[in-house]
Amino acid sequence: MNPQAKLISISSLLLGTTITISSSHWMMAWTGLEINTLAILPLISNPHHPRAIEAATKYFLVQAAASTLLLFSSTTNALFTGQWDITQLTHPTSCLLLTTAISIKRGLVPFH
Repeated sequence: MNPQAKLISISSLLLGTTITISSSHWMMAWTGLEINTLAILPLISNPHHPRAIEAATKYFLVQAAASTLLLFSSTTNALFTGQWDITQLTHPTSCLLLTTAISIKRGLVPFH
């Protein structure tokens, strides 16, 4: 991989992580997670082997499904509470959907 492209990918990973950690709004947290997903894909498919491309495609599809679930959780929370703030997650359905989405994104045990 080109050193400049690798530097851009790693700096995008740091940027996405910083945006996600420092956000107080659901859309900014989702944006940071998506920046991380798109920044890691070139690093996964780096050896340009069919298996690496397949792994990157599978990773992208799983992460896209988890992002959709996260957005659905935040929309459900906004519907029930009227707030888009991350700290106002009080509805049990939204909490369960968010926990599932984060578990998928992190690759925890039932979702690995």
